[in-house]
Amino acid sequence: MSETPGDHPGVLIFPPLLFVICVACGLVAHFGCPYRLALSPWIRGLGGGLALGTIAFALWGQRSMKAAGTNVNPGLPALAIVAKGPFAFTRNPLYLSLISLFTAIGIALASPAFLAVLAPLCLVLHFGVVLREERYLEAKFGDTYRGYKSRVRRWI
Repeated sequence: MSETPGDHPGVLIFPPLLFVICVACGLVAHFGCPYRLALSPWIRGLGGGLALGTIAFALWGQRSMKAAGTNVNPGLPALAIVAKGPFAFTRNPLYLSLISLFTAIGIALASPAFLAVLAPLCLVLHFGVVLREERYLEAKFGDTYRGYKSRVRRWI
């Protein structure tokens, strides 16, 4: 596919920036609200383990995109539909990783205030990023993307 000016999905916000903003808001909420969930240390430790697994999953997704010859940055044109690696299981492994990492941090902190920021993160990611990317990919790749979309779930 050729690259032309305006050849990008027009996402509302760069997803890693959204994640950083939500983490900052979550930490402010966490330190502002003294209440903590009564989670056992091993459950909080699972939060740390989930964080490590999530990072590995995201790196796998990035490598898969690069191997397919497409851009990882959603502000740049998509050059191919990636259907291998984690993209065989979910159409959005990098965004699923952001959500999982945020959840893992909230579990490790045992912070309901931090976890409350998960809802805005998910809403902005879904409506401001994912749906825009899907419209763009369908317009750019047509039946190839529609076929992929029919085989692989959006999230999990």
